[in-house]
Amino acid sequence: MSQPGIPVSGGAASGLQAQNGAAPTSGSPYTNGPVQNPLMSSQVPASQGYNSQRPASHHLPAKTALNPISGQSNYGGFQTVSPLSNYQGPGQTLNRPPMASNTITPSLHGGPFSRMPPPALQNSTATPMPSGSFHPGVNLPPPPLNWQYNSPPAGSQINHSPAGSTQPAGSGNTNLTTNHQYISSGDPSLQNSYIKSGSAPSLVNPPLPPTFQPGAPLGPPPTGGPPPARAPTPQKSSHHAMPQPSFSSAANQEATPQFPNKNSKMGRSVGYAYPSLPPGYQNTTLASTTGMPPPSLNYPSGPPTFTQTPLGANHLTASMSGLSLHPEGLRVINLLQERNMLPSTPLQPPVPNLHEDIQKLNCSPELFRCTLTGIPQTQALLNKAKLPLGLLLHPFKDLVQLPVVTSSTIVRCRSCRTYINPFVSFLDQRRWKCNLCYRVNDVPEEFMYNPLTRVYGEPHRRPEVQNATIEFMAPSEYMLRPPQPPVYLFVFDVSHNAIETGYLNLVCQSLLDNLDLLPGNTRTKIGFITFDSTIHFYSLQEGLSQPQMLIVSDIDDVFIPMPENLLVNLNESKELVQDLLKTLPQMFGKTLETQSALGPALQAAFKLMSPTGGRMSVFQTQLPTLGVGALKPREEPNHRSSAKEIHLTPSTDFYKKLALDCSGQQVAVDLFLLSGQYSDLASLGCISRYSAGSVCYYPSYHHQHNPVQVRKLQKELQRYLTRKIGFEAVMRIRCTKGLSIHTFHGNFFVRSTDLLSLPNVNPDAGYAVQMSVEENLTDTQLVSFQSALLYTSSKGERRIRVHTLCLPVVSTLNEIFLGADVQAIAGLLANMAVDRSVTASLSDARDALVNAVVDSLSAYRSSVLSNQHPGLIVPFSLRLFPLFVLALLKQKSFQTGTNARLDERIFAMCQVKNQPLIYLMLTTHPSLYRVDNLSDEGALNVNDRTIPQPPILQLSVEKLSRDGAFLMDAGFVMILWVGKNCGQNFLSQVLGVQNYASIALTMTDLPELNTPESARTIAFISWLREQRPFFPILYVIRDESPMKATFLQYMVEDRTESALSYYEFLLHIQQQVNK
Repeated sequence: MSQPGIPVSGGAASGLQAQNGAAPTSGSPYTNGPVQNPLMSSQVPASQGYNSQRPASHHLPAKTALNPISGQSNYGGFQTVSPLSNYQGPGQTLNRPPMASNTITPSLHGGPFSRMPPPALQNSTATPMPSGSFHPGVNLPPPPLNWQYNSPPAGSQINHSPAGSTQPAGSGNTNLTTNHQYISSGDPSLQNSYIKSGSAPSLVNPPLPPTFQPGAPLGPPPTGGPPPARAPTPQKSSHHAMPQPSFSSAANQEATPQFPNKNSKMGRSVGYAYPSLPPGYQNTTLASTTGMPPPSLNYPSGPPTFTQTPLGANHLTASMSGLSLHPEGLRVINLLQERNMLPSTPLQPPVPNLHEDIQKLNCSPELFRCTLTGIPQTQALLNKAKLPLGLLLHPFKDLVQLPVVTSSTIVRCRSCRTYINPFVSFLDQRRWKCNLCYRVNDVPEEFMYNPLTRVYGEPHRRPEVQNATIEFMAPSEYMLRPPQPPVYLFVFDVSHNAIETGYLNLVCQSLLDNLDLLPGNTRTKIGFITFDSTIHFYSLQEGLSQPQMLIVSDIDDVFIPMPENLLVNLNESKELVQDLLKTLPQMFGKTLETQSALGPALQAAFKLMSPTGGRMSVFQTQLPTLGVGALKPREEPNHRSSAKEIHLTPSTDFYKKLALDCSGQQVAVDLFLLSGQYSDLASLGCISRYSAGSVCYYPSYHHQHNPVQVRKLQKELQRYLTRKIGFEAVMRIRCTKGLSIHTFHGNFFVRSTDLLSLPNVNPDAGYAVQMSVEENLTDTQLVSFQSALLYTSSKGERRIRVHTLCLPVVSTLNEIFLGADVQAIAGLLANMAVDRSVTASLSDARDALVNAVVDSLSAYRSSVLSNQHPGLIVPFSLRLFPLFVLALLKQKSFQTGTNARLDERIFAMCQVKNQPLIYLMLTTHPSLYRVDNLSDEGALNVNDRTIPQPPILQLSVEKLSRDGAFLMDAGFVMILWVGKNCGQNFLSQVLGVQNYASIALTMTDLPELNTPESARTIAFISWLREQRPFFPILYVIRDESPMKATFLQYMVEDRTESALSYYEFLLHIQQQVNK
């Protein structure tokens, strides 16, 4: 093994076999053949054989480390893993060594289909571990109650058994033709903003003009010094593997050719003085900073000189002195005296303490957030703060503006494969220093020309270096097979129970309405399977007068009766598809078949889709009863309140194993569960979790008895069918040398220590990772994180979406607490608590959540406060921490009490793991508004609509009054409670009723009345609904309504039978802190 930071000799790593299989089969257009120009960073393959071991774990803040019970399928990740299958499922603990380690790890590899390019895993020093097989019932000692935020034990890396073949070293991307097209959003007028020399690192961020046509005349030599650069580089040698997406197959597509690394010994202080620079570039000494953008860039008229003063500690401090520290950030608060700290407007994330020129280029917190906006210098300092360190991502979010770059050269670091970004530093016009591993790289000739300004010699003004979020059109090196077509397969339960709910009418009608809006192109394919106790296929061959139904009754040995006509081109067979959708609901109208062979139907669907990959949408209404994957009822209503005896783990590994097979063939499974009965979502949900799909749950769905669910399904299906989708994707997250990622949360399959396989990626999915500080960061002032998502668009293009976040390094506890992001901390703790519930018990998870608050506030009291104050003293940044944790304890995932049905609890846990932070916080701590007195004062103007902005109220009945009306927005549901003495004006002008008694007990819509009050209320509720991808049902209730109890349940500050009030909880925390 080579030393971290020193390239492997010769630069060519031994290749790792494609993740999901052994040697590729040649010939088929969809298998991965040999990599022509393996321009991708390495990664370890994951195999179809389920036998790799999971590494040891990391855990949440607490006093002792958590040992999960082995063999249980987990919802995510901070657990020590017993031999799980050869794949680290979505929440697995993976220890990824610090960024610069250049060791190559053997790969795990196994089944017959290799869909990914042979990876070379640079980023992990893996200690070989025996590969184990799936042992579902091994017992480990019960985990302690607290979460450890410590770094992983040594030797806890994942290992892979060596792959059988080596990959030839690529010769690199020498293809530097200037054939690129830049499409970027922004204003074509490019203004140069220059900053006086002596100011802090300056980053010029001009708007980007739209399109560049190759062949335009080149401009004069560079007119100024380069600010930090940001663009992906197809570079050659790959040190640590960072998320580089790989083309058309999931994991390995991010690999890149490796080259001998000439700067093998290069440390952080590379490039002090360069005597022979091109005229006009004089470079003063470069401090060994982490690749922070050049502090002072002087652009005089006349011959340009490039001056970059060193970023020493003093300079940095001076430049940071007036940064975004709010004066109240330093306040300490006694929560027992100042409980009402909830702001009346939505809580904003803290702004990192960075120079404004760096911060204005930083990634949006909607896409990339860190729990601590000041990164501790050492793990010891992080341990002392008792706060979790992690990232929350929303990488594929729908964006209004997204610069898209088409270029034959994607500039990346030769060592760690980081894409060039706004936070790299240019040593001179021809060299840039990576902000993650500090290697000095050459600027490719093509990159010297800025197509937007048509000026030569300004690499620092390229769009790649001016945008922290950017998308690249990937060249052919990033593809292992031709990009797959969009393939959509629908699998419908048509048993008696399913037909009785009436869901099939709605789904078929919704598909008919949106058939032309399915994302895709002329290659789009579609197919249908229905099942009860047998499996029914539908031949939609062009030329048939009507769809032909083929029944397979042998569910023990499923086969595909006519493979070529079951998935058909949508354009060519559209009329047959429409005929089928019109007739399907009636075909089973009189069925008496009550059994459900879901498992065999999924096997059939997998066989049908495995040649291409795609999206499988499964609709199920009951517990599967026949064939493989049959389940038995496990819920015992009398035990619902017990925090110990509930079945949160799968009862079979069938769905998980099938999901892994799906993942290997680029198939994601989305599950729609429409059931009033217990359906064992803990087992069924594995099919989506490990294949990067999603779960949608509609309890008690019925077209007559539950009409609000019908409307909800209709709205959400429309979004589901028409939203953007990425196929055969992989995502890698890289971080600055010294930091290490060890645990991932979300729906995916972990192919190597840092590569997530996402057969489908959708804009509504969120992810979280936990990190540790593996090497001291004492000689660096900034760290960066970069996520790279490589996917195939529905139009068949390979694209790479890159987000880069830059944060300061801090050396004191006070600074750590000052920059804590309480929402991100609560979101990460929620993910960790789901894992703890599954691997240990619900009561352990609840205790660990409470301990997370106690430990951090104890650390603050003992280590930061100079004199001891009475009461519960918290830093301003954590003023809402106890409130959010109390809200989590009362959230459906973690609450105790008999009212939580098991499937509903499991679904809430699925949502915690798969939702972007903003929606998770809304479902955990709802927003309460008074709406009977809405006015235009302070209103927003959105698309010529006036949206009132009432203040957010605390969640306590103390804030209600009988003469008002209050709206509770809890994410998936909205409840409008009308007080008994509510003004007549609101009743008649908004609700359209004469008096209070006339409000219907089941009112779920506001009438559209021609009054300003009605217009304001409807505008406000519609605006809230538009902010999210799911459709919240609105219930209008009065005191006698059955929903009143649900409304009061969301009042997290009030006491319930089984939970403390906020004030009681604060007293409990104070008692623990003062022990």
